[in-house]
Amino acid sequence: MSIEENKKLVRRVVDLWNQRELEEFFKILAPEYVEHLPTGDVSLEQLKNYAHTFFTAFPDIHITIKDMAAEGDKVAVLVNWRATHRGEYMGIPPTGKKIDVNVAFLTRIADGKWVEFWNVTDVGLIQQLGTMPKY
Repeated sequence: MSIEENKKLVRRVVDLWNQRELEEFFKILAPEYVEHLPTGDVSLEQLKNYAHTFFTAFPDIHITIKDMAAEGDKVAVLVNWRATHRGEYMGIPPTGKKIDVNVAFLTRIADGKWVEFWNVTDVGLIQQLGTMPKY
């Protein structure tokens, strides 16, 4: 796929996530998909199991792409997501707080599928939930 096609695929994934079209979203992820998080790697099956928990915690989440750059088979994206914390998240009980956080991620695409995903969440999320002090 070309760089422009890869960027278009990233926009499609964000749209599917915003529309909660998880069945279509998961079709774009390769069977060997792995998500690299600071807490460890997550497989496609683990992500499928976790998605419900995430949307319960942040039922009104909306992601906006702020910037995007691509080279070869990788696309780097800066997004903003806004949501209300309505359910347990990472052991944090619901706070009802409005969240507005920037997140950077990098994805590797092969044959029209997301193969790898690196998520770099801003510590602002944890600070806004009130579980980490602001410096």
